[in-house]
Amino acid sequence: MSISIRTFTVADTDAVLALWLDAFPEYGDTGRPHRDPRLSIANKLGTQPELFFVAVRGEDSEGGAVVGTVMAGYDGHRGWLYSLAVAEDARRLGIGTRLVRHAEHALAAIGCPKLNLQVLSSKPDVLAFYDALGYRADAVVSLGKRLGMQESEASA
Repeated sequence: MSISIRTFTVADTDAVLALWLDAFPEYGDTGRPHRDPRLSIANKLGTQPELFFVAVRGEDSEGGAVVGTVMAGYDGHRGWLYSLAVAEDARRLGIGTRLVRHAEHALAAIGCPKLNLQVLSSKPDVLAFYDALGYRADAVVSLGKRLGMQESEASA
């Protein structure tokens, strides 16, 4: 199977949405507006869109099927990975690893010294994947606060 990795384009939107809704069922929860995949794409296109990558199956990377995604970001202090997803029928072929390595190289090229990511504790298979790539749990507690929402909504 021929796979290429390139930067996301707006033409990829529908394919990425379909992939994310399959890979991240929590994105379909309308009670959690902070998990709106369309908003995630729009926000990424406004901030470092060059760090939003898709894996494409087929000889023509522009017209091929999107089978994977990863978003990366760098704030000048550390980098982050988000939304690593691989289509169900393309898993266990090394695509996720290639996407992570591609994002790591892109971040290193702009001077990023450390990379962080968050994984839901209810996904041990995802934790094992990252462990195999050399990621380790930091001795920190992840905190979050939803901005622009009432406190009662933010705790949901």
